[in-house]
Amino acid sequence: MKNKFSIQAVLIIAFSIMACPFSNAQTPVYKNPKAPVEERTADLLRQLTLDEKLKLIGGDHFSTFAIERLGIPAYKMTDGPMGIRANGKTTAYPGGVALAATWNTGLAERIGVAFGRDCRARGIHILLAPGMNLYRAPMCGRNFEYLGEDPTLAGDMASAFIQGVQSQGVAATAKHLAGNEQEVDRHDLNSAIDERTLRELYLKPFEIAVKNGVRCVMNSYNPLNGIHATQNNWLNNTLLKGDFGFQGVLMSDWQSCYDTLGMTNGGLDLEMPLGKFYEAGALKALLSSGKIKETTIDEKVRRILLLGFSMGWFDRPQQDSSIPLDDPESAKASLDSARESITLLKNERRILPLDRSGIKRIVVLGPNADPAVIGGGGSALVKEPAHVVSALQGLKEKAGGVEIVRVPWLGASKLIPKEFTEAIKGADAAVVCVGFNDSRSLLKNIEAEAQAKPRDSSMIESEGSNRHYELPLNQPELIKAVVALNPKTIVVLNAGGSVATADWVSSVPVLLHAYYPGQEGGTALAEILFGETNPSGKLPFSWEQRWEDCAAFGNYPLSRQQKGSNTYKEGVLLGYRWFDAKGLKPLFPFGFGMSYTRFAYSDLKITPDENTNGLVISATIKNTGEREGEEIAQIYIAPPEIGIVRPVRELKGFAKVRLQPGESKTISIVIPHNSLAYWNPATKAWTVTPGKYSAEVGGSSRWLPLRGEFRM
Repeated sequence: MKNKFSIQAVLIIAFSIMACPFSNAQTPVYKNPKAPVEERTADLLRQLTLDEKLKLIGGDHFSTFAIERLGIPAYKMTDGPMGIRANGKTTAYPGGVALAATWNTGLAERIGVAFGRDCRARGIHILLAPGMNLYRAPMCGRNFEYLGEDPTLAGDMASAFIQGVQSQGVAATAKHLAGNEQEVDRHDLNSAIDERTLRELYLKPFEIAVKNGVRCVMNSYNPLNGIHATQNNWLNNTLLKGDFGFQGVLMSDWQSCYDTLGMTNGGLDLEMPLGKFYEAGALKALLSSGKIKETTIDEKVRRILLLGFSMGWFDRPQQDSSIPLDDPESAKASLDSARESITLLKNERRILPLDRSGIKRIVVLGPNADPAVIGGGGSALVKEPAHVVSALQGLKEKAGGVEIVRVPWLGASKLIPKEFTEAIKGADAAVVCVGFNDSRSLLKNIEAEAQAKPRDSSMIESEGSNRHYELPLNQPELIKAVVALNPKTIVVLNAGGSVATADWVSSVPVLLHAYYPGQEGGTALAEILFGETNPSGKLPFSWEQRWEDCAAFGNYPLSRQQKGSNTYKEGVLLGYRWFDAKGLKPLFPFGFGMSYTRFAYSDLKITPDENTNGLVISATIKNTGEREGEEIAQIYIAPPEIGIVRPVRELKGFAKVRLQPGESKTISIVIPHNSLAYWNPATKAWTVTPGKYSAEVGGSSRWLPLRGEFRM
């Protein structure tokens, strides 16, 4: 009897413990913040019903669905290549191509941190940036969002930005995978790209970003080699999740889905903005027929849950109210990015910097002088920037005692009002602000008589369409008219890339590319014009003398009437690779940009690197001028000839250094062994060719004063 009572007592106590709401035995693993994220993910996945799983893989406009029963939060998203577009006023940053023009990975990380803080201030989990498609032709409507023509520059700058964003508990999204280097007919136009070209160029930035831990990737709209990206098994499963080892969430671009079965088996994890094709009825029918497996659905859900656990979203509120919505640190980061991006391309007779003590009047002309042009259009454009400084405002604020005269822009109706002719002639400098515009401020830039006319889409550079190669309206005529009146004409360009220049550039003494400089662009421009900031930006793309010189000429869609495939016939000879291989002289080479000081290179050293089985390349840079400045040292590697087409040289590393007058610094850059490989189409493998290589170091792809050889 005593033993029987004891057994009953033990059972009662045991059941009581199990029933206790505070018992560790009753706390699910997924709710334990100390448990490994993989175990938490697996535990939560087991508790989901099929309907809940199917709900999680289709979006809810700009978020995922919450599953309140299990405490799964909705992951909120925002567009963001130039700033957070959700929740009212926010900081507007320079565009991606402007960030690339800084060639400063430390600054890119700082900008990423600022983006992450802006997201946390608004409770945003996923930032839909950075854009990482390569610059193939100047007319692409989204070049301003992207990071230039070179995969090493784009991959390294994007990775630094991503690490900054994700350090704040916000997931970054690398987009658009893949072949979305054009906006014409983007849902249907097929991008025909051979595997070698894809792996060496257009997929390389994504591979670099994945290896640096990006949490989300977004598919593009277009078909790639005949299969839409969102259902392209080779692209998504074989390459991204297989060869690259991507462990995060692969989502669609907004309404870029076309087939439920293809998407499900083709690797897409999350359909945005809604589950139109990832719809419960359609998915259940495919499950019943055996055409898809529930384990395939489980893998998508596992990735979505793992993302949340890895980023800490299950264990804390995403909104951080201690971060101001109008963050002064974000504004500073935006200003510094604009300062370092603006690229000085011509400065004849050393007109710049302007000396306030020796000038009395500056005239400001052109449609982009005021109001501010902060960015291109589409999903990248910040609708409500917190602060905006136009070129005109910036000059007025920095002018001191110099008179700033605004000459009205009258659109296509009249070049220059006659009453301003003498003022232009007598000015100490004429600043002509031209380029493309954004839809936010387009109509504000045209005076009353032109405002009544229909909006001219040729003025807009935006997502959804390609822009013109020529400057819009009669801007070239304006430039030529001003140059004829004033020999100290300074042209400031807003664009995502190059523009036609043949009929005016030779007569213009000063040319600055300001890209789209964000909310602080006017301040940064004025600082450079007056010499408070020494320009240090360098082109992240090659600027051709004419469109016919581009690698993509004849194989690039310019209108919707050009149906069929968009064939990348130039292969691996993109940008400066094309100019080098064909012996063409660019107007301005890749990596080029001028300074108010001078730099000299010396002491090239090439030594083995045991950690990567590669090399360490070092060189000394000296400021030989009379003022502080920053130089971007670029390292190019020339491979041995092997009987197949390879670039003459390729960028493999870069470093930005700040130097006082007379100061020298030595830079050292590791070149891993595998970075010297090319994709061998015959063996379907990366191959490092044995033989003699050259390392070339200098200030642009066409100015490489140091050269040394090594063998692999």
